Amino acid sequence: MSEIKITKELVESHGLSQAEYQKILEMLGREPNYTELGVFSVMWSEHCSYKSSRRHLSKFPTKGPQVIQGPGENAGVVDIGDGLAVVFKMESHNHPSFIEPYQGAATGVGGILRDVFTMGARPLALLNSLRFGSPSHPKTKFLLNGVVSGIAGYGNCIGVPTIGGEVYFDPCYNGNILVNAFCLGLAKKEGIFKGIAAGVGNPVFYVGSKTGRDGIHGATMASDSFEEDSEEKKPTVQVGDPFTEKLLVEACLEVMKKDLIVGIQDMGAAGLTSSSVEMAARGGMGIEIEMAHVPRRETGMTPYEILLSESQERMLIVANKGKEKDVERIFQKWDLDVVQIGKVTEDGKFRILDSQKLAVDIPVESLTDEAPVLDRPAQAPQNLKEIQTLDLKDIPEPENAGETLLKLLATPSIASKEWIYQQYDHMVRINTILLPGSDSSIIRVPGTDKAIAISVDCNSRYVFLDPYVGGKITVAESARNLACSGAKPLAITDCLNFGNPEKPETMWQFVESIRGLSDACTALNTPVVAGNVSFYNETNGEGIYPTPTVGAVGILEDAEKHLSQWFKNSEDRVYLLGETFEEIGGSEYLAVVHGKVQGLPPALDLEKEKALQELLIDLAKEQICKSAHDCSEGGLAVALAECCISAPEKALGAEIVLPERDIRQDAYLFGESQSRVVVSVSEGKDEEYLCARALKKGVPLYKIGTVGGECLQVSIDSKPSLSCELDLLCRTWKEPIGRIAES
Repeated sequence: MSEIKITKELVESHGLSQAEYQKILEMLGREPNYTELGVFSVMWSEHCSYKSSRRHLSKFPTKGPQVIQGPGENAGVVDIGDGLAVVFKMESHNHPSFIEPYQGAATGVGGILRDVFTMGARPLALLNSLRFGSPSHPKTKFLLNGVVSGIAGYGNCIGVPTIGGEVYFDPCYNGNILVNAFCLGLAKKEGIFKGIAAGVGNPVFYVGSKTGRDGIHGATMASDSFEEDSEEKKPTVQVGDPFTEKLLVEACLEVMKKDLIVGIQDMGAAGLTSSSVEMAARGGMGIEIEMAHVPRRETGMTPYEILLSESQERMLIVANKGKEKDVERIFQKWDLDVVQIGKVTEDGKFRILDSQKLAVDIPVESLTDEAPVLDRPAQAPQNLKEIQTLDLKDIPEPENAGETLLKLLATPSIASKEWIYQQYDHMVRINTILLPGSDSSIIRVPGTDKAIAISVDCNSRYVFLDPYVGGKITVAESARNLACSGAKPLAITDCLNFGNPEKPETMWQFVESIRGLSDACTALNTPVVAGNVSFYNETNGEGIYPTPTVGAVGILEDAEKHLSQWFKNSEDRVYLLGETFEEIGGSEYLAVVHGKVQGLPPALDLEKEKALQELLIDLAKEQICKSAHDCSEGGLAVALAECCISAPEKALGAEIVLPERDIRQDAYLFGESQSRVVVSVSEGKDEEYLCARALKKGVPLYKIGTVGGECLQVSIDSKPSLSCELDLLCRTWKEPIGRIAES
């Protein structure tokens, strides 16, 4: 094939600016060839280089006595004692899932699994955070069904349980859905592997599936906004094979146990290029690869196509010299391709040969450390003051609080997600302790008395209205969900989903939300150990709400002492921990009932939040509470309803009498004041202990009612406010998402 001429148009089509191209010319001292241009385009893409976000991500707290590995590797690693560690990360697969929802979501699951087991950990659990457009949008049904089927199809087949997650619906996601996948695995503390190339002359092996033309320029596509022609980008979506991945998991874990390899890396975004370049960069080495040796499933593939393919279920391994036959035997036993395709070099070059002819010759540093780092302008939106202004005098209180509660329970973002999670296998490997549907998901640590609790959260409406406060609340709620289950929060991973970073308003949202996330992580001792940035979630100039999703991980020293959110026994006493204020800005109630997204999100005092979480963990340890459920979307009334009806078996009513407060009834019932949790306890000594511990911690405490009956009845002081039968609450809450998917 004759060499393709490098033109201005060709450079731009690769997502590179003219300034970036000039930098390439200066680095190389010559013009790149077509294949080299492709290599620079993916390695300098937003998706791989983090050029718009890198300087801001450095502000995160990333260290702590529990942290074994922070950001910079395939996944984060946290010590849980007994010589064990949990390995976890969350990543986005937004653009592919919007273009082709089944394969986009499925390969998102496959990719996050590889990020975890490449560290030497056996995957234990999957979760996801999903955002879809308006339920009435013509594509929502198709996208919802495709994404859920893709997650189920991959996770169920590979035999890793999907144990929880979150799902929201909002018109801002009509043109860009979000599919964020989380995976957690378990490893021996001394058995962590990294994606590093070391040892001059050590062999480089390609293992797994063969390379095809699927996914070429996937990283570049994920670093660009959508326009009307997004359907034409379907060829950039990869195709997954969970059965091959299952074999790959077992083969990789076996080869790691036998001390045969130096480093291992998933061929994820930018495929063979990013995996080999990143491994070489971490080791301060060079790497040389021969294209003729790469297994292919299609004929006539060029070095450009091979290097940029994002075919799934492939890994790159640097083995110890002299151990080649041992490595080959293991992967051949698992019926996987295993081919030595190159070697580690000492010259710091990324060198690609095509049948012994030099095809690529680029310094590794040029593709990694010397990639552009942009200081993009950040400016608050001009309409910020307008959207943050809310005059409560303009908001009429609803005449019937019971009807308002039913309307909120029927909102898909609040309604039961059972239709979704019943399609996932959440019991495979029988380590799941708490099934989906509570504040956090809990999975047993095999061979110990311990359990791990996991929660994924983000209220993007809050972040839209005030990115700093919204960022703080995201971390606080995710950690609070863990504490409600009895778990001590350890660390977080994030998935930062934003619009076009070239817009100063988007960068301001990004910078401010990072400030909020950082402050909350510092206050709550939950360092950031891994993460992902997804920019350009924008179609035809319309971006999503800023959605910095957080996955929080916590530890229960005694798995038997976990808590769930639903009421357990009639005659148990119901208490409210925390204060309620007149706050309805940014609430689900304001959006659903009054059609307004405005005002300030609720205030958050991190010291009070920390005291509340410490109290909850203490109460669980002493087995004082029967249930605990935080107040979030929909406020106190929705939280109480969920306590009544979310049990996997029998629903239980409650008679609630709230103390009189000098605030509006709608704010009392449906406002979303932070740091509030509904707990239930047995009458008598447990009540006394609860009150004493709350007083000692300085956490406000109100006795508000009793469990029992066939209704949820709520009064404020002595005045009846709402009364709803359990059967009606259940039907209203359980049916909405199924109707969207099956209508």
